[in-house]
Amino acid sequence: MRLLLWAVFSFFEECVRVAHIMATIALGGHAMPVSPVMLDKRKNLDFRAGDTVRVFIKIEEKGKTRLQLFEGLVLTRKHGAEPGATFTVRRVTGGIGVEKIFPLYSPIIDKIEVTKRAKARRAKLYYIREKAAKAIRKKLRSTAVTATMFDESEKEEIIEQAEVEKSEVEKPEEQEAKEEETPHTASN
Repeated sequence: MRLLLWAVFSFFEECVRVAHIMATIALGGHAMPVSPVMLDKRKNLDFRAGDTVRVFIKIEEKGKTRLQLFEGLVLTRKHGAEPGATFTVRRVTGGIGVEKIFPLYSPIIDKIEVTKRAKARRAKLYYIREKAAKAIRKKLRSTAVTATMFDESEKEEIIEQAEVEKSEVEKPEEQEAKEEETPHTASN
């Protein structure tokens, strides 16, 4: 069985090697690129979970390509530098968490910039999803409590007091402004 597997594997390797040689000959001695992406640059990118990155994505609309920015926290980086390597980026937009999984060697990605580095004690930061959800729930709970704390009459009294204090603060400022304007008008 092992001998059969070895034979199949070596045959596959030989086919790949022959295909590469044929492609090199067809291109006039130049090696055929596997992907339009600069593989060495992507392989040597140094970002880890916890870093904040900006991913520039090529989007084609009506025959034109434009770059769209997706900036967020790297939650994971999977499969190292293999051809199937991926990384997950999370950002919060309008109070809603958005996660995207990007293939590292995808030609759709124009470039990747690391904007902020952070030291994370874990390789996968999935717990941040729950941490953010808890913070949002806590914030909603606190706003609900402050809204029900006062009844209508107390709310009106508090609003009136705030308006009175605001008008008292504005009056001295207006008087100072009038005093400054008076000498200017006299000299003219």
